Amino acid sequence: MTATPAWPPQSTPRLFVDTPLAPGSITITGPQAHYLVSVMRMKTGDPLKLCDDLTGEWLGLASSVGKRDVTLDVTEQLREREAVPDLWLCAAPLKKGRIDWMVEKACELGVARIVPVVTRRSVVDKPKEERLRAHMIEAAEQCGRTAIPELAETVKLPALLRDWPAGRTLFFADEAGGEPALAAMRDGGASAAILIGPEGGFDDEERAAIRAVPGAIGVGLGPRILRADTAAAAAVAVWMAARGDW
Repeated sequence: MTATPAWPPQSTPRLFVDTPLAPGSITITGPQAHYLVSVMRMKTGDPLKLCDDLTGEWLGLASSVGKRDVTLDVTEQLREREAVPDLWLCAAPLKKGRIDWMVEKACELGVARIVPVVTRRSVVDKPKEERLRAHMIEAAEQCGRTAIPELAETVKLPALLRDWPAGRTLFFADEAGGEPALAAMRDGGASAAILIGPEGGFDDEERAAIRAVPGAIGVGLGPRILRADTAAAAAVAVWMAARGDW
């Protein structure tokens, strides 16, 4: 007996939209419509998986395909929005390309919130939030995620430390040496954050200020020197293995 093909197919494209989803009609315009029409060659009746970062993933069927817009009938909910571990990534902004890669991987790995943090040795004062969010959305679409990390406003390190929430463990990658990350993160709380400095690292005064925060723990990420973007991905992966949903 021939098995019934899965519906919708695993190859069905995915798209995040700003409109809260529910059964009914939705029209896609702008760059997203161009992608569906010109790149994916969508035709009437084709399926599309839609996500709104609120309710989860829905099935849409193309009811009208024009040159500049696509209308879809949203028919059923495929998945609820996934549960996200309570982990923040607080990281110094990096140059274009490296910071794009960092936020992509943070999204793929399951971070709940990303906070750009300006330090004394930061080479970038304020990243372009629209571009970073676009990279996170693309990563979520490609990796089957139904949630996108919250992107907080850029903050200076002293303000971040001054307003640090009680009860949230702050693991910071300390190039001067710290506890082995895996052991420290296993013992840390379920609400946590990882703080990654710029390529030049934290200066001595900043390091002392971080250590003075209740619940701050300096951690080491192994015997090799890591670039800031690599350190962020490595630290998040260790936390997910130790306390997250891995």
